[in-house]
Amino acid sequence: MKEVYGAGIMFFYFLKWPILVGLPWMYANGLKENYILDILWLYCAFLVLKDIYMLIKKRKTDS
Repeated sequence: MKEVYGAGIMFFYFLKWPILVGLPWMYANGLKENYILDILWLYCAFLVLKDIYMLIKKRKTDS
């Protein structure tokens, strides 16, 4: 189970930005409706927003 968890962390650490930016580009270039990729995109958007929130929160506590 630890291996699956670690693989998920590594997957989203390196691929959240390419998925967040690339999926709308792929839809604009003819990708058909894909619900699994939509859910993956929403999860990546959540992770990016969480990272931005944590960055802002860290800056406020350091000041």
